[in-house]
Amino acid sequence: MKLTRAFYTRGDVQSVARELLGKVLCSRIDGRLCRALITETEAYAGVADKASHAFGGRRTARTEPMFANGGCAYVYLCYGMHHLFNVVTATAGTPHAVLVRAVSALDGEYTMLERRRRRQPDASFLVGPGKVAQAFGITTALSGASLCGSTVWIEDGGDAIVPSSIAAGPRIGVDYAAEHAALPYRFVARGVPGAHRGAARPGPRRRHGHDD
Repeated sequence: MKLTRAFYTRGDVQSVARELLGKVLCSRIDGRLCRALITETEAYAGVADKASHAFGGRRTARTEPMFANGGCAYVYLCYGMHHLFNVVTATAGTPHAVLVRAVSALDGEYTMLERRRRRQPDASFLVGPGKVAQAFGITTALSGASLCGSTVWIEDGGDAIVPSSIAAGPRIGVDYAAEHAALPYRFVARGVPGAHRGAARPGPRRRHGHDD
């Protein structure tokens, strides 16, 4: 069942990021359906979060979808080549977002492989936000698109992930966020194919997060 807008418009972005684990990311682009279990997310808490594009109330043409009502996509380009898919949460004017960092394929794996120019999947096939967006055909052209529509959406995954398997830790590559770099805003479902290992521990500080 497709998630309704009420799921996204809650005010606690950390809770939404945690609860997105085990949900099913779906896209139907060029007539090709892809579905995958969400296994890793990162929360970005808007104007008060130094790691967020909207920190301090910064508002640009790129970040405008973050200020929309929850339940739409925020997709941005990193390093001029990586499209990164975020779920906008909270209500209009509160720019909270959740970055989808890793998934585990359910349907459409051949299409995902083709888009990623791979012959076979490996352990890192769908681990990394740029890889996820590429596999699902998600680009900046979909920034602002409703997640209640028929192009990109998220479904309830039932009991695919048990709460006790979820680990929280610092986000990846956000040293520029000073003390906010240590906030436990990254959530990973351990023991699930496509889950990032070592998620409860600080990862390598590559420039990532909301700037990758």
